[in-house]
Amino acid sequence: MAKLERVIENGEMPIAKFRHIHWGSSPDEDEKTTLLNWIREQRKAFLPANTEGTDNNRLIQPIPDAIMTDPAKVALGRKLFKDGRLSTDGTIQCHTCHQLDKGGVDRLDVSTGIEGKKGGINAPTVFNAAFNFVQFWDGRAIDLADQAGGPPVNPVEMGSHTWNDIVAKFEQDEEFKKEFLKIYPEVTQATLTHAIGEYEKTLITPNSDFDRYLKGNKTALNAQQLKGYELFKQHKCDTCHTGVNMGGQSYEYMGIYGDYFKDRGTPITEADQGRFAQTQDPYDMHRFKVPSLRNIALTAPYMHDASAKDLKEAVRIMLKYQSNAKPQQQDIDDITSFLESLNGEFEGKKLQ
Repeated sequence: MAKLERVIENGEMPIAKFRHIHWGSSPDEDEKTTLLNWIREQRKAFLPANTEGTDNNRLIQPIPDAIMTDPAKVALGRKLFKDGRLSTDGTIQCHTCHQLDKGGVDRLDVSTGIEGKKGGINAPTVFNAAFNFVQFWDGRAIDLADQAGGPPVNPVEMGSHTWNDIVAKFEQDEEFKKEFLKIYPEVTQATLTHAIGEYEKTLITPNSDFDRYLKGNKTALNAQQLKGYELFKQHKCDTCHTGVNMGGQSYEYMGIYGDYFKDRGTPITEADQGRFAQTQDPYDMHRFKVPSLRNIALTAPYMHDASAKDLKEAVRIMLKYQSNAKPQQQDIDDITSFLESLNGEFEGKKLQ
């Protein structure tokens, strides 16, 4: 809906080539108004509940203070998130690659798993993952619990052979089992990963400076950040980095206005396939779930391949390949300053 809204507002629908052949095909003002009103009415269903500052006329919404969870299951999930028994040798936890004091990532190009093995793709942040429509860059997990089921049996991540092996470890721990069975009917992959997912629903970061701005505090952003926000919208960044999470709502092609992978100058890897790895549909080659921009200043390096080592370089790459822009350095600086306003709070403290 965000893309449709923008093209209607900018008079870009249908495209110029179509209009040259089919005169009078552009929607008139009444039709535009009808479409825009419908889009904004539909958006109401997706606004975060009980959250100050929401606006169905705006593409980006503030993060809510909390998501409804089961506290007992959250407590179990918190323990499992830092439990090495999910890995074959006890050395790797969920927290190893998703460190809460590092923006929910490990700040490595690719994560290090058991026996020093390296993964093939940059680890996404765990913060605000609850707002994603799917999980992983290629969308292979439908929700947080499904995502939690993957790394423990990935041979280069946690390296367990099967989930049966993992469950057996927890079954042998009578104290854990007693506590767990007070909440869940049995110890299984499904219940263990559900608990982890329930905990991860609490890993949200409201009250960034930008959120406070959206809630009405017009002094929350400085002049440069306000300029950056306007440029962000001008270059249509908010059509993909949209919603509460400023991303995580769609798959998008990397390199709309240039061959990113050719220009990168390194061999194509399996990780570069994006959504294609799951669907085998040629249309999905190089399409990735749009990453969240929340806390983005804290999660370098950037891109699925970690090709951008700092935030300004990431902004330059995105403006070139996704927005067809050749910005001045000041524009990059301004957008970067805006992105730095997206650092939120966790457990009442600003992330840093």
